[in-house]
Amino acid sequence: MGSFSVWHWLIVLVIVLVLFGRGKIPELMGDVAKGIKSFKKGISEDDTPDHAKTVDHKPEDTKENTRT
Repeated sequence: MGSFSVWHWLIVLVIVLVLFGRGKIPELMGDVAKGIKSFKKGISEDDTPDHAKTVDHKPEDTKENTRT
């Protein structure tokens, strides 16, 4: 009772084919593949910055220099 037999998987496959149809499953998998590719592209773009920005910091004024 703990594992599925071949008959269980065949019934699940038939239900999936009835719900989605034969042509819909490859289309759905193609959309999933496009989503994964765009996700990977977005991740790789975040890792490589277009140009590095540098900021020049001025030394902070001490309290002695600001007193007048």
